Amino acid sequence: MTVSTTERQVVFPDRPAGRWQQIRWTWENALIVTRREVTDSLRDWRIMTPIFIMTLVFPALSQFGANLMLNFVTQYGAELVGERTIPFLLMIVGFFPVSLSLVIALETFVGEKERRSLEPLLSTPLTNLELYIGKTLAAMIPPLLASYAGMAIYLTSLLFGELAWRPQLMLIIQIILLTTAQALIMITGAVVVSSQTTSTRAANLLSSFIIVPMSLLVILESIVMFSAPDADSPNGILALWAILVGLLIGTALFIRIGTRIFNREELLASSLDVLNLRWIGGTFWRHFRGAEKPGPVAWYRTEVLPAVRQLGKPVIVILIATLAAGLLGWAAGTYSAFRLPPDMAMSSEELSSNFNNLFELGAHPGSVLLAVWQNSRVLLAGTIMGAVSFGVMAVVLEILPFGILGWVLSQFAALGLDPALFFAAVIPHSLVEIPAIFLATAASLRLGAVITRQPEEGRTVGEMWLIAAADLAKIGLGLVLPLLVIAALIEVFITPAVVRMVLGAS
Repeated sequence: MTVSTTERQVVFPDRPAGRWQQIRWTWENALIVTRREVTDSLRDWRIMTPIFIMTLVFPALSQFGANLMLNFVTQYGAELVGERTIPFLLMIVGFFPVSLSLVIALETFVGEKERRSLEPLLSTPLTNLELYIGKTLAAMIPPLLASYAGMAIYLTSLLFGELAWRPQLMLIIQIILLTTAQALIMITGAVVVSSQTTSTRAANLLSSFIIVPMSLLVILESIVMFSAPDADSPNGILALWAILVGLLIGTALFIRIGTRIFNREELLASSLDVLNLRWIGGTFWRHFRGAEKPGPVAWYRTEVLPAVRQLGKPVIVILIATLAAGLLGWAAGTYSAFRLPPDMAMSSEELSSNFNNLFELGAHPGSVLLAVWQNSRVLLAGTIMGAVSFGVMAVVLEILPFGILGWVLSQFAALGLDPALFFAAVIPHSLVEIPAIFLATAASLRLGAVITRQPEEGRTVGEMWLIAAADLAKIGLGLVLPLLVIAALIEVFITPAVVRMVLGAS
């Protein structure tokens, strides 16, 4: 796509100063890119033919499958399963045409580069945001229109066919919104991939990191649709609203990433992706060890503590999320559906006996290693999952135990047990363990979110990620692991004595 000199003079005068005028200007310029890209896509039969086939064939196949499933389960008195299959197939009808949008999105920048039309495009006065929005809309519009058309055909056949399905209107709206949000997040992610690769082949290989999670998400949505108790609610399925919010947040993150790390000069200059393991290892080790070869004390002072000071905002985010999880756990415990029955309450003698038996089984040096291993592998899993989820999964894994603790505390109150026992069993080792967990999770959150920030001057996104990984390793080995060992020693040898003392006083 190119823009002539005459078009530039007409379309791109001086930019307005007002905020709303700038927003309008941005959208108008982005739509210039969108119109030209959509026109090119509609002319390409290799793109439009699969979309057209998906639009016509999949609704018919889905209707046939719905009839077959409903007739089969009816024989065994499981009509509910067949009825829940129908909205799921409606979502599948919308998902498959949208998945083809990846092919268009992955060629947005790298395809232009291979066709040698990228330099004229990047030489236009369009901003990075305008280019990104224009390319994203162009890649999304044809498959999304096909998706809407396919769902309309399938829904019409259900409403007026032999099934005579009459769904809740809000459920249909949820499915349409989910399909749109799935298209948005796949396209925005694919455009980011296209802007950071140097060949269509590499972009297609990296697209598996988009299509595989989205396929797993569709499986999750199917589980929700089949098992949700509020599937017939006029307000829709609550879990689907939560998924929709998560998709929109992910889309916003991808847009932020795309505009932050997009660099015209690097896109034009890069010609080959090279995996330089020596550079990767050297960069990581240099930032882990430090510029010089300091001793242990100097290493803590010059490397570990400065890395900790970088965690201010992540720690605040984790603290808020932790408090929210604890309150939600407490609130859930107040509902009768999540409350333990009254006969679960034990006398002080029974609690003391059970605790003594548990302590006799676990109070030995091997338990210290077991506690360290348990906490370390959970934090390691959170780090790995956080690295590929912008740090979100690291926070999710961190707050789950605090939600459970909030629920347990609410059960103590509901059953009339002495809360001093709860605090005695939790607080001693938590005074050391919680700071270790916060440090590890904050470093993981920073590592996962580093790609959403604009790189420092003279550094690439990969180098910034390696620096964050080195900081995480410094904090993990220098602070988190020693704190976990101390917490395990307290948990095994001190916490039981505190609990015994509380039980003896009660």
